[in-house]
Amino acid sequence: MTKAFIFLNGEFPKKKSFYDSLNISENSLFCADGGAKKAIELNIKPQEVWGDFDSLDEKYIQWLIDRFVKLKKFNKNKNFTDGELLIEYVSSLNFDEIYIIGGLGGRIDHSLTNINLIFKYNKLIFINEFEKLFLVKNNQHFNFLKGKTISFIPFSDEVFELTLEGFEYPLFKHHLKRGDSICISNIITSEKAIVNFSSGKLLGTLSLD
Repeated sequence: MTKAFIFLNGEFPKKKSFYDSLNISENSLFCADGGAKKAIELNIKPQEVWGDFDSLDEKYIQWLIDRFVKLKKFNKNKNFTDGELLIEYVSSLNFDEIYIIGGLGGRIDHSLTNINLIFKYNKLIFINEFEKLFLVKNNQHFNFLKGKTISFIPFSDEVFELTLEGFEYPLFKHHLKRGDSICISNIITSEKAIVNFSSGKLLGTLSLD
């Protein structure tokens, strides 16, 4: 399974061991504007950096130029964020999963906008040292995660006929409504847990600790 990594410009995990565990390579890393600072700090050369570069000092830009990193510059006045423009591009490439780092924290409007992109570009996984956020698909299996805490949050008015098997708090054909908290902090109790629903949008958050 091929993975791409995108550094946005939110809050980043501080421990280097977090990044080491992901095995980020130069061929798989892309940065949106200020996210390139973290790549430079880690001494990982990104494939490309996109943005209007209002969050990058000249010394960072020069570091990228010296290493022949492709820079794609946009006008500040545009209809999409730097992050979404880059996500759309990377989604068109031949990667199975796209991990977003630095997409959460900071301004709440940025975080909420980024999370909503999960439902527009369904390869996205937001990750930090504590949790992983992802699109939940019908008939999704969670294998070998017994004991992990997981939450399911509706991002549509309703999620119809939600069934949870292999969880401490199972459900059977439950109609989950926007704002309901019944699916927060569930526990996976089986080596093979399954989520099924007939329609709706569902966000999953998996605890990594």
